[in-house]
Amino acid sequence: MKITMIGTGYVGLTSGVCYSEMGHTVICADIDEEKIDQLKSNECPIYEPGLKELIIKNSSKGNLSFTTDIDEAVKLADIVMIAVGTPSLPDGSVDMFYVEEVARKIGKSINNYKIIVNKSTVPVGSADKVRHIIQSCTNIPFDVASVPEFLREGSAVNDILNGERIVIGVDSENAKDVLINTHAPFNIPIQVTDIRSAELIKYAANSFLAMKISFINEIANLAEKVGADVLEVAKGIGSDSRIGNKFLNAGIGFGGACFPKDTLGLISIAEQVGHDFAIMKEVVEVNKKQFYKVIEKLQSVYPKLSGKTVSILGLSFKPNTNDLREAPSIKIINELYNITNGHIHIKVYDPISMEEASNQLPSSVDYCHSVKDAVRDTDVAVIVTEWKEIIEQDWNSLASLMKKPVIIDGRNCLGLMHDESVTYLGIGRKKDKVKIVN
Repeated sequence: MKITMIGTGYVGLTSGVCYSEMGHTVICADIDEEKIDQLKSNECPIYEPGLKELIIKNSSKGNLSFTTDIDEAVKLADIVMIAVGTPSLPDGSVDMFYVEEVARKIGKSINNYKIIVNKSTVPVGSADKVRHIIQSCTNIPFDVASVPEFLREGSAVNDILNGERIVIGVDSENAKDVLINTHAPFNIPIQVTDIRSAELIKYAANSFLAMKISFINEIANLAEKVGADVLEVAKGIGSDSRIGNKFLNAGIGFGGACFPKDTLGLISIAEQVGHDFAIMKEVVEVNKKQFYKVIEKLQSVYPKLSGKTVSILGLSFKPNTNDLREAPSIKIINELYNITNGHIHIKVYDPISMEEASNQLPSSVDYCHSVKDAVRDTDVAVIVTEWKEIIEQDWNSLASLMKKPVIIDGRNCLGLMHDESVTYLGIGRKKDKVKIVN
């Protein structure tokens, strides 16, 4: 099939490249000239393992190309996929501006029958809105469908090529047959459903996973107060097949482009039809406060943080991405500056994200070239993102480089330290006593 993917963010670019890997002829279109120029030069504008290699491979084969000419890209396609941003508005509702703009462009460019697919995460009823906009611009027949994505940043290529399911929401037999054939090469189970159910599946999936994270974080907070260990609790409940062990890693909350936005989006969808989604509101509230557990643990060791040197290890919201959207690291660093009135020295290290972070953090932050440089002569090291490079260090040796061997493990990725000279604090970990350091 000839597919045009409009939007070259995480969803659009990764999906488009993977469709080309399946043998389809794909045009990735975007109005961002700088990004398109990068892609034409085989440079990847986002950090995503394996993506650049597939761009080079499929561009050289001739079944992947990039353009800013959306009009021409629409005309050449059998299937047009919309994969533009749908950010949250201040009230938590979804901003449909970019989707609606693309729908208008498609309506003005369409030259024969096409299937228009929403890949963006959009509220229930968005396909109807896209249909109405296009119909207001043309009399040419077309179908609208929803094929939500289920990729995770940092493993997006693998998630698309080796996913657990493909959901296709359609309301016509022709669109159903075409889209089933289009996705057949992935050799992944396909669920065909109505469009509104497909639109809701995406929100329900992400919100359920977010709920699991907030739940285990609340269990971790409780475990600390009753003398239990959240790792043991998570193992005990995760071995139940009805619960499962995924997304039961206690820590400092979820971030990124999906969970924060989609939980708010689901609450907004519910409110618009008069439904109070109380449990999801609580999931959001728990997550808003969870990052502050690191601050509390810092203050439990150092009641006065002014004048201290703190090492923050990991900036991106998760490993294997440079995405800082809703990253706990940014919240923690800014709060530390706030509560000390700027009288604190913060050293940071991240394998990928430091350049992006410099636009969001105070100018006095010290960016280091290695984990060793970051922890040297610090009063405390805080692990915020569980990069492999960070967790596989010899932490007993690293502790010896610090002014005070205090480690706060915001992701519970190290395991308890057995060296009595080291103060180790995880999230929800069993610890008999916190040493107060002067």
